[in-house]
Amino acid sequence: SYTTDTKSREENKTTLENLYSLSIDITKIRRLKEWVLLQEVAYVKEIAAILQEMGADETTVANIIERCPEAILHTPAEINSQRALWQLVCQNEKQLIKLIEQFPESFFTTEYQQNQKANILFFQELGLKNNIITRFLTSAPSIFYNPVEKNKNVIETLQRNYLNLGGSEANMKIWILKLLSQNPFILLNTSTAIEDNLEFLQKNDFTDQEVLQLLSKLKGFIFQLNSTTMQKSMLFSKNIFKCSDQELKQLVLKCPALLYYSVPVLEERLEGLLREGISLAQIRETPVVLELTTQIVQYRIKKLTALGYDIKSGNLESLNGTRKDFEVTYGKIQSKKERPIFNPVAPLHIED
Repeated sequence: SYTTDTKSREENKTTLENLYSLSIDITKIRRLKEWVLLQEVAYVKEIAAILQEMGADETTVANIIERCPEAILHTPAEINSQRALWQLVCQNEKQLIKLIEQFPESFFTTEYQQNQKANILFFQELGLKNNIITRFLTSAPSIFYNPVEKNKNVIETLQRNYLNLGGSEANMKIWILKLLSQNPFILLNTSTAIEDNLEFLQKNDFTDQEVLQLLSKLKGFIFQLNSTTMQKSMLFSKNIFKCSDQELKQLVLKCPALLYYSVPVLEERLEGLLREGISLAQIRETPVVLELTTQIVQYRIKKLTALGYDIKSGNLESLNGTRKDFEVTYGKIQSKKERPIFNPVAPLHIED
């Protein structure tokens, strides 16, 4: 609704004066979104006053407006509505202003307020904790732009399939909440895409229990895939590891990355491992190593090699896991290496 034609327009002098009075760096705004300064109407003082009312000091107000200049184009009524909306899930205004400072773009997107409110209430009914909902508002705001019926439809499809695959009614709520917490973007998929991907796995002889296992392991990524890419990735893995359909299925269950990474990504990661002297047999034994980028693998191998650990003859398990997992493994190998070969407190038997 705002014009971006900057050639024939002049900057709004009142807007500039109001921004100067708040010690806001106008050069930053010119560099980031100069078109904001050209608008005939802006609510600089009003928006600053609302932020200050919430507890923001001068520096915080400046920081917010410099990062998200279009904030000043919203009416005070729109911002107060948004404030009331986010207060449904924020503990207090101190937390709210902190979130606005960190994620101003998410807060100042006010076009979907009705959908946002309906979705917040739906997520609360579903049992999601407010801290998870605030995380969604800031890191996955687009899921709130959907009409609530669309999000309900996706959740119902998930619930129905979970039960059809043999999941229990008692565990379903925990499963859904965990899946959503791990990957809220599953709500951007259509119900049809979910059905198609599950059908693909069943056609490839994965049992209902195995499909259910994959759903949990994939943390929702399966809903962002399509049968064509999954088929190509599985065929690539089958040819590389020279395995039967049954063996391939076991590899996928061990490492769902073989399903959701494209062939070029899998190729690059395999080549990276082989360059380090790791064999295909080792990778087949521990396929989860393919979930790591080539750079991470190189870094971890370098650290382990410095300790004298030979990855070529050892187990690849030591490379796996999150950064924290690896640091624990590394620490154990290091302490084992540094441990003295004799017990320093044991008495020494010396002959006279």
